[in-house]
Amino acid sequence: MKKTLMVAALTGVFATAAHAQSSVTLYGLVDAGLTYVNNSGGHSLWKASSGTVNGSRWGLRGAEDLGGGLKAIFTLESGFNIMNGTAGQSSRMFGRQAFVGLASNQYGAVTLGRQYDSVVDYLAPLSNTGSQYGGTIAAHPFDNDNLNNSVRFNNTVKYSSVNYAGFKFGGTYSFSNSTEFANNRAYSIGASYNWGGLNVAAGYLQMNNDVNNLANTVSGSGAQTGEWTFAAGRQRTFGGGVNYTFGPATAGFVYTQTNLTDAVGISAAQSGRSSTLGFGANSARFQNFEGNVRYALTPALSLAGAYTYTRANFGGGVNPNYNTVALQSDYALSKRTDVYLQGDWQHVSSNSEVGANLNGLGTGSASTRQDQVAVTVGMRHRF
Repeated sequence: MKKTLMVAALTGVFATAAHAQSSVTLYGLVDAGLTYVNNSGGHSLWKASSGTVNGSRWGLRGAEDLGGGLKAIFTLESGFNIMNGTAGQSSRMFGRQAFVGLASNQYGAVTLGRQYDSVVDYLAPLSNTGSQYGGTIAAHPFDNDNLNNSVRFNNTVKYSSVNYAGFKFGGTYSFSNSTEFANNRAYSIGASYNWGGLNVAAGYLQMNNDVNNLANTVSGSGAQTGEWTFAAGRQRTFGGGVNYTFGPATAGFVYTQTNLTDAVGISAAQSGRSSTLGFGANSARFQNFEGNVRYALTPALSLAGAYTYTRANFGGGVNPNYNTVALQSDYALSKRTDVYLQGDWQHVSSNSEVGANLNGLGTGSASTRQDQVAVTVGMRHRF
């Protein structure tokens, strides 16, 4: 009995000492709801949905003070489907993020692991799809600019600056981990500036692949494995945006463009089809013009909306134009729990053979017509 008490006392002492130098936080978000889709593969669909706005996840983040304004940091974050308990990001244990690094109060942070690119870090927060105000189902067609994090990058070295009077910048390089150094690698840069109610940002992302030898398995050695939006030898995505907050309202505009070369098509998961949606030429292009607004009616009740016009060129005379509208109302029951109602509509013009698809990950299959509507009622809880 005395030994047990002594061990317990010593454990408490060591835990207190460790806590004084470092900290570990368990955190997460659970998003669950019910979704109605008017046309999913030619049929109406009612489904219990996970992560319609924000992907459900849990994670651990920690920091250890090393002195002199320097600390060691890490994050391990796992995505999952709340409806069936399965792991997300191709069944990875920590598929959303997994990195470790050093952070300086004066010079910024350098981290290594599986991480977000700079377009996601700096530009996405200005878009409704890259935030809690629109999220997954409101992504630009096929998430062509990756503002909704469809692709995260392995083998990544990232630099993130400190805040210089509102100005921040950073960049990433994702190794192929192969003797074919240039195959299946990626790199990105981005920056943002905040002054008063004004927030501007820009970013650039490039992915290189041998389109005839895509390393798509999770265990592959490349920067982009297990999940992909486009089968293309090279993807270049760039864009910029501006938001301005005045009182309870925020209005913004975001422009992005994605250029594909040596391109084959769009992955089945993103196209909402049973197989890859092919291109009619070896190149393709997407341009997205998004206008968005957010308004806090009360401290608990907020409204948000976005309209995105997307011009696409698939080659072979297929040049669809997408009109996408996302509307959301959200009510906070507490600081950590809220309920929401979200409606999304998409219309495809210019090519009748191209069906609407509100990002098939959330709506089942693509529509057999040029319109698709999805309505979700759900709740989120953060911990």
